[in-house]
Amino acid sequence: MRIFVTGTDTDVGKTLVSAWLCQHFGFDYFKPVQAGLLPMTDSEWVKIHAGCHTYPETYRLCEPASPHYAAQLEGRQLALEDIRLPDAQRLVVEGAGGVMVPLGAGCLMIDLIAWLGLPVLVVAATRLGTLNHTLLTLQALRLRGIAVLGVILNGPPCDMTAGTIADYGSVPVLQQIPALSAGVSASALMQVAPTAALKHALGVKE
Repeated sequence: MRIFVTGTDTDVGKTLVSAWLCQHFGFDYFKPVQAGLLPMTDSEWVKIHAGCHTYPETYRLCEPASPHYAAQLEGRQLALEDIRLPDAQRLVVEGAGGVMVPLGAGCLMIDLIAWLGLPVLVVAATRLGTLNHTLLTLQALRLRGIAVLGVILNGPPCDMTAGTIADYGSVPVLQQIPALSAGVSASALMQVAPTAALKHALGVKE
């Protein structure tokens, strides 16, 4: 299975969740657009924490900013047709920022998702503002006819947040990744067991 991991915003845990998925389910990892190369790229971070195979980015941009602006600073322009999926049967593709982040030339991240034709997992952080951002993200994806597998929440567990997203977003909350009190490490991620609901959504047999 190949899936696209998007988020409700930047810094909600997309890369952490992507690494966790790769670690537990044997996915390879691909981030088509990387904006910001220091202190390390997301591909490098996932490699360290998941030990999985990672594919080179189609675009590597120096500035940690919206991809359209980072590309503009380098005199470049991003093109959807340049982005091709690696030849991998099990693959996590991670986006940059949220679904409405501009890529340039009138294109948004949601256009890339539609171009690649993959089902989506939405990552949201359990913090103030999550309900609004998550419901807007789900609405945008559905208006484009993009299949949504479900939502993964990252942060301190909150039953109210999970229940509200499920009810108002008409979507399953497949997993909650708790705050890792001892810090993020490969061993800490391994200790977070996937739910049966997530396994089912990914077509993994118990």
